[in-house]
Amino acid sequence: MFALIDTLRQMQGHAFERFGLGPIESSYRIAAAGGRWRLRAYGGAMGGPPLLIVAAPIKRPYIWDLAVSMSVVRHCLQHRLRVYLLEWLPPARGGKAGLADYSEGSIGEAVAGLAQDAGIAKPFIMGHSLGGTLAAIFVAGHAPSVRGLVLLSTPLCFEPGSSRFRDALVAMAPPGVAMMDIVPGSLLTQLSMMASLETFLSSRLIDAALSVSDPRALALHARVERWALDEFALSGRLVREILEWLYRENRFCAGTLQVREKVVGPACLRLPVLAVVNADDAIAPPQSIVPCLNAMPTGYAHLIKFPGEIGVALQHLAILVGREALAVVWPKIISWLHNQA
Repeated sequence: MFALIDTLRQMQGHAFERFGLGPIESSYRIAAAGGRWRLRAYGGAMGGPPLLIVAAPIKRPYIWDLAVSMSVVRHCLQHRLRVYLLEWLPPARGGKAGLADYSEGSIGEAVAGLAQDAGIAKPFIMGHSLGGTLAAIFVAGHAPSVRGLVLLSTPLCFEPGSSRFRDALVAMAPPGVAMMDIVPGSLLTQLSMMASLETFLSSRLIDAALSVSDPRALALHARVERWALDEFALSGRLVREILEWLYRENRFCAGTLQVREKVVGPACLRLPVLAVVNADDAIAPPQSIVPCLNAMPTGYAHLIKFPGEIGVALQHLAILVGREALAVVWPKIISWLHNQA
């Protein structure tokens, strides 16, 4: 059934592309690769600070590089950063990759590959959503090897009441999901929609309606909807550990998450951390990150809040694709990066 759903969504995606609404990605080369990942190298200013973007492993990574006029990758390149992106590969059937394999393993391997390619051992790491969560877990165990951490709409605190999405997902996620070898992307989409119909359906329809009078906003909304059709499967073990260890037990924020031989939490983040939150984001609202920032060692954390905007389809994506975010928030992010370099 899920294979049929994935096929239908691929057909919808092709329909978007016939109207010129497919991704327009920047050129890149593959600088390194592992069993679960590839490291894209986009170039940038020689001698500029290296930046590793950790994409969320739940959709294709081109949301970071959606179009010429709306691209975090291009924006960072224009501001003298050497840009790399960790692209996740589909999980192998029969594999048992969990949270430690994705964070400690894959991100650690990608950082080593970046250091060899760039000739610089300490990059900045930036992540969005689950990509930011995985990045934070890795950095908590390797803070001395990273210049700074940027978290964009990244949930780190999963206490009851931290978000309506968290509470609904914990209440309704079936135990059987955790027993699957590979969780289809279409099932992940359905679970998210069931957890928050308002976030994943009605708010998108409202955003489309509000964008009708603005052709640029409407085109952007359509591009994001095209991206949302690119389903991506996850390892069943990873899904189980995220649901149990993070969403249900809040181990990272509590400082009790064991990643191989290390126990990590916010107290381990002894490095500059910039967190950016959208007050209208139901998936990663401020209360899903602020408690973790407060639990960090004093003086390391900096928080930027911004309001939502139209044309982004999902407010959770506004920091990556919003025109106001690009104009107002990203100059602050770039300035922070250069100040920490």
